[in-house]
Amino acid sequence: MTQENKPSGGDHLVSDTGLFKGLHNGMSIASKAMIAVFVLFTILNVEYAGKLYGGIRSGVEGALSWYYISSVVILFFVCLFLMFSRFGSIRLGDDDSRPEFSNFSWFAMLFSAGVSIGILFFGIAEPLFYFDNSAAWGYPNNPFADAAGHTEMNMERAVDAVRTTNFHWGLHGWAIYTMTGLALGYFAFRKKLPLTFRSALYPILGDKIYGPAGHAVDLLAVFGTVFGIATSLGLGVTQMAEGLNVLFGTGTSTTLKVGLVIVISIVATMSAVSGIGKGIRILSEWNIILSILLVLFFLFAGPTQWLIGFFLNAMGDYATTLWSMGFWTASEAGDVKWQGGWTLFYWGWWLSWAPFVGMFVARISKGRTIREFMLGAMFVPTTMAFIWISIFSGNALYLEMNAVDGVGTAGLIDQVNNWNLGGTLYGTIDRLTESGVLSWIVSALATFLLATWFITSSDSGTLVVTTILSMGNANPPKIHRIIWGGAQGLVAAVLLMAGGLSALQTAAIAAALPISVLVVLMAWGVIKSLMEDSSAVHIEDSAKGGTAPDGTAYSRDLHG
Repeated sequence: MTQENKPSGGDHLVSDTGLFKGLHNGMSIASKAMIAVFVLFTILNVEYAGKLYGGIRSGVEGALSWYYISSVVILFFVCLFLMFSRFGSIRLGDDDSRPEFSNFSWFAMLFSAGVSIGILFFGIAEPLFYFDNSAAWGYPNNPFADAAGHTEMNMERAVDAVRTTNFHWGLHGWAIYTMTGLALGYFAFRKKLPLTFRSALYPILGDKIYGPAGHAVDLLAVFGTVFGIATSLGLGVTQMAEGLNVLFGTGTSTTLKVGLVIVISIVATMSAVSGIGKGIRILSEWNIILSILLVLFFLFAGPTQWLIGFFLNAMGDYATTLWSMGFWTASEAGDVKWQGGWTLFYWGWWLSWAPFVGMFVARISKGRTIREFMLGAMFVPTTMAFIWISIFSGNALYLEMNAVDGVGTAGLIDQVNNWNLGGTLYGTIDRLTESGVLSWIVSALATFLLATWFITSSDSGTLVVTTILSMGNANPPKIHRIIWGGAQGLVAAVLLMAGGLSALQTAAIAAALPISVLVVLMAWGVIKSLMEDSSAVHIEDSAKGGTAPDGTAYSRDLHG
């Protein structure tokens, strides 16, 4: 096929033959080399790598905390503007296009890909940390509660604890994913550009998205996706190992964790090969069903009426303090350390996952209007997360406030201070059921849910990487899905064996800096394109040229 006769949208950059058939040759080689070098450097110099990445992170947090906070706030307000603007009725696709998935399937995949593993790991432990007032880690447990004068471990401080957790898992974080997904979906489905990260920068780079600049953008997205999945897999298998130890007394050895990585990677790869419409969708729907069962257990096994009132109090507190929390920048030494360890960590984590989740959210949202997309992607997963956090952590907080030997003596806060964050889930289950068969059944359900939730994240990540490397092919070659599914598992397993997971996690947060710049530029690009051409003119498919999204002519003679 000659260069002139190849279709538009970047297909001319995809190899027709050879080892990387269906993918971009240069990016495929560069992405594998980049990941291999990073992994080798980390495992061969674990201590040095940890210091290096930690230094970078500390530098970013110390000098650029204002930038991270401002970026997230800007993205939040841009989302609100687009949600209620005159552009809200524009579809992510042609005017007559309609959603591929039902609302239930869409919401299930949104939640599973976006917060799943993290909310199981932190959903109880994080509020307990904020509720505690011991400052065991050398800085205040919750500056927001302290500033309000709620220094005693009572109901007021418990509400503050959940409100602060909701802040980190709520609208600000989902604004990052939503903005990224909107930009990718708009330029791919409405403007007919490739479904890749580079396309969202078309208003800025123009035809250069098909050259080295575009390749660099997509490689950064691949990096964030692979290592974001690997670090989350590390968290997930750590908690799963804790669960298996509770169930079968297996211990929590590295060998067990690596074995879990292998099993999960195999199942996730099989799911990715089957595609979104089958494996990923079905697993996501079952995730929601099982999650509802687990939530109902926590709701009715605990103080039901108290939990409902606690949820409403926490939601009201979140709504009234949303703006002040979003703009708050610490100045006192202890508060600066807390903000760096928690809020900036979370903003960095959300940003480092933006390429993966944004791409996946865009892929499953074709045909929806901008307003429908913004409302659904921002508010539905957030509300689900708030319900989860209030009910799960509410039980733990109630147990600590009503402990027989006094407030804070139920043993769950002790687990947090020993940094056994994953163990708090099983500790709460054990205390609610008073051990026995029911405790075993519920713990088994939680452990199984951990596995299925991570499988949906892992298979989604595999699909995203191969979609990027195939220049936006929504159904990339199956052989490459298998290769990248195995690669993600291999990265996680190697780092677990080498003890380099914490260093990698720190590096992923530092890598959020360039990604944050790209996401802000993408937001500007979407607004610019909508302002100039809200009717979204399609790219003409001609032999040697066509019309770009902004109406200007471009040459098809582009080289990668």
